[in-house]
Amino acid sequence: MVEAIRELPLDASVDDAIERLVFLAKIEEGLAQLDRGDGIPHDEVKRRLGL
Repeated sequence: MVEAIRELPLDASVDDAIERLVFLAKIEEGLAQLDRGDGIPHDEVKRRLGL
């Protein structure tokens, strides 16, 4: 978390920092879901989106 905040521009706001941390947390959760086998196959995603 500290590294993610340090990588922000010097003029970043607290809201920018929170947004960055939430974004990174969502990525980590998504990767954990994939590791557990809870992902959705690409073809299923396309079907759900009507593509």
